[in-house]
Amino acid sequence: MLNRYPLWKNLLILLVIGVGIIYALPNLYPEDPAVQISGTRGSIEVTDRELNRATQALDAAGIEVLQASLENNSVLIRLHESEQQLAAREVIQQTLGDNFVVALNQAPTTPEWLSNIGARGVNLGLDLRGGVHFLMEVDMDAALKQQLEVTASEVRATLRTERLRFRQVSVEEGRLLIRLASADDLPEARRLLQRNLTDYVFEDSAADALLTLSLTEQAVRELEDYAVDQNLITLRNRVNELGVAEPLVQRSGRNRIVVELPGVQDTAAAKRVLGATANLEFRLEARRNADPLDTEEFIFRDQPNRNAALERDIITTGNNVANASVGFDENNRPQVNIRLNGQGGRLMSQATRPNVGRSMGVLFIEHKTRTRFERVDGERVEVREPYTERGIISLATIQSELGSSFRITGVGSIQEASELALLLRAGALAAPIYFVEERTIGPSLGQRNIEQGISSIQIGLALVVIFMLAWYRVFGIFACVALASNLVLLVALLSALGATLTLPGIAGIVLTLGMAVDANVLINARIKEEIYHRGMSPQNAIHAGYEKAFSTILDANITTLLVAVILFSIGTGPVKGFAVTLSLGLLTSMFTAILVTRMQVNWVYGKRRIESLSI
Repeated sequence: MLNRYPLWKNLLILLVIGVGIIYALPNLYPEDPAVQISGTRGSIEVTDRELNRATQALDAAGIEVLQASLENNSVLIRLHESEQQLAAREVIQQTLGDNFVVALNQAPTTPEWLSNIGARGVNLGLDLRGGVHFLMEVDMDAALKQQLEVTASEVRATLRTERLRFRQVSVEEGRLLIRLASADDLPEARRLLQRNLTDYVFEDSAADALLTLSLTEQAVRELEDYAVDQNLITLRNRVNELGVAEPLVQRSGRNRIVVELPGVQDTAAAKRVLGATANLEFRLEARRNADPLDTEEFIFRDQPNRNAALERDIITTGNNVANASVGFDENNRPQVNIRLNGQGGRLMSQATRPNVGRSMGVLFIEHKTRTRFERVDGERVEVREPYTERGIISLATIQSELGSSFRITGVGSIQEASELALLLRAGALAAPIYFVEERTIGPSLGQRNIEQGISSIQIGLALVVIFMLAWYRVFGIFACVALASNLVLLVALLSALGATLTLPGIAGIVLTLGMAVDANVLINARIKEEIYHRGMSPQNAIHAGYEKAFSTILDANITTLLVAVILFSIGTGPVKGFAVTLSLGLLTSMFTAILVTRMQVNWVYGKRRIESLSI
């Protein structure tokens, strides 16, 4: 019989709508403003002691806590109002100190049964609400010092190769100082070094047998640009590792970088990963009779009472790591599997081939910042003090010549190993970088724009409903039910896929609603034409209306979908947000405008003989 769906088809359509309703439900539960506390490293545990100290400090400061909980090695403290977040973060940071990261957050209030099935609210973009803004500053002095340290290693190697004796090669106050054993060697040392170090200005002092190297102004500017550009690339890689949708990472001024992460939930983890300036250095362990000026003493990172002397010369660094992954050694302890690029593999091979039997140390370097508060002219001012921590994470005997692939053991917990592998995959920062400003972002154009965006959807939906009911009567009711289903399914898809909704995305939803009802207009117009102009019976007209309108609807939606795909592929930011909602809306509107309305028509008219239609 015409206009009847089999039972399985009706159940399948209802199942899709039911699942859509469930996955759209989390959007009815607003998030709570919160602060999140975690360790600066994965090995630092956050316990009930930190939770109690934080809540007591907030209580003493007159900041009311809605709820505090400890889970997954971090503390989440929910607050009543978003205006309390900055004050709460400052109080907690002073109380707990620099070993803990205190980050602003938005805590979901979705019921547990929804969370257990993976249902979550739509991520809102920075122009609505939901995300974090970081302003980061590159330490140019540290970038200069790092470059001079690399040059110092090259100078030592050159002088040893040419058998020119020297007392010390050191970096002091932005200059490279070379103290030779004899002033007679100054001309020869200068001639040898000037061949390769063309970016340096040379000065010599015969009285002190001292050769001083300083980078030229142009070289300093190029180094600063390189440091910022390399940090931009590294931060983008780290953001990609975090899986953030539609992030913004761009340069701001001479030495600052802006990072905006829309829809981020765990801002503490994001801050820890983005701000980590960790790097590795591979060095040989110093020989017992080595010159003290050519060696450095370091403690072990996980054993502060143990130390070892390493050579100052660096074999290679984390900058030459091509890939890194987490694994387990024969004792089921976490390790990091390293694969070096061509240059790194060559340097590692050259250094280990003649040194089989000696030990090689892996030095872990972290650039950090201490934060303290001072009173300046009666005002409380935040003062940042940068410092560097260096510790050995592995010291193992070289059993055979190493190439581009090897492993690092002794990295601590699996979480520390995972973070180290992530940082090495994403690339090391060319220079330390510090957080100058951090804030959660509300609507960039104000709360009024959020309300206007939602109102535009409500007004557009209401006008469409009024028109359809007035013009198509019962069939208008079918279209309105399908339209509501379309909106629910679209929101559910945005939530399930973790897409970020922005103001342009809301525009895409409004456009989708108009295009969705357009399909029903085509179907209803075709049914009326079959009845009034071709003289078909109501049942045949319904069947013909859906069959003949389908190809037109399909062609129109495919062409629009192609445009949306092009917008997504070549656009950025807001344009992609619009393209995503438009593309998903086209798919849901095809489903609801054709299948959902047809199911309703079949329920009402498909099981009986009718003489006329209310259309």
